[in-house]
Amino acid sequence: MAKPVLKWAGGKRQLLDEIYARFPEEYEHFHEPFFGGGAVFFDLEPRGGTINDTNPRLVNFYEVVRDRPDELIERLEEFRAPGSDPNPKEDFATENWKGKSIDEYFYQQRALFNRRPYADETWPETSEDKLEEAALLLYLNRTCYNGLYRENSNGGFNVPIGRYENPDWVRESEIRAASTALKNTEIRNDDFEYIGEVVSQEDLVYFDPPYEPMSQTANFAEYSAEGFDREDQERLLEVCKEIHKNGMFFVLSNSAVMFDLYDEVDGFTVENEGAKRSINSDETSRGEVNEIIATNVPVDSQRRTIQQASIGDFEP
Repeated sequence: MAKPVLKWAGGKRQLLDEIYARFPEEYEHFHEPFFGGGAVFFDLEPRGGTINDTNPRLVNFYEVVRDRPDELIERLEEFRAPGSDPNPKEDFATENWKGKSIDEYFYQQRALFNRRPYADETWPETSEDKLEEAALLLYLNRTCYNGLYRENSNGGFNVPIGRYENPDWVRESEIRAASTALKNTEIRNDDFEYIGEVVSQEDLVYFDPPYEPMSQTANFAEYSAEGFDREDQERLLEVCKEIHKNGMFFVLSNSAVMFDLYDEVDGFTVENEGAKRSINSDETSRGEVNEIIATNVPVDSQRRTIQQASIGDFEP
């Protein structure tokens, strides 16, 4: 079984059993249009399908993991401890893009990683550039504060250094397992509506859009997650309706404020669930949050129902 290589906000490891319970017993291809850390995908290790994310750095990372695991591991082994002195042989050994003094190796690597948004030329462009960006993403992910991924308005990664005794940024076994899991998977960098072009009968789509924990009194009219607003949520609902209309299956996890929107659609079932959150810039915001799981898989075709019926067959 593969495991996520990256720490990523919104990961679903705490909800895997609840998500799988809504899956149909069998399906052909698995599609995940909001991939992030890929907790569901790597736990399933599906054979064929698509994954997608709108973050081009993340997409490049998974392409490198899939196609060049040995080179990635070799490059990761070359990085130094995040709190050590900057490497004088590399760029940004003394100042970052804004002329601010750099005195730790982590901030030098963060500046190198930010060539994509800040450099005058296109980067990454070459095969080696792409390998370097992938390695930097994993290194920074494992050594930054709380594993948080955050960009400023210009696209610059701006999370500060974390303070860990022995951070593991090589992740060799995780990279190799993830590479194997991704071998027969198409990796895309598109809007989630691409799914309408690739999903076929007997396929399953799992949607996990960006969303923020909301208060008990919040409602959809007030809802807006960073980079994914109400209009996007409404588009996503329409995609789910189209999948249902065409006789295909989806499972979706989302903020609890979306309950009524999905509950109003004939053929959809929606239930509340809770999930633990450990990645958040505000430590007071970590903990259990209210979420929903919605699906159009008929209740009598869901795994939990089939498994319960199977257990009942053996009762005295």
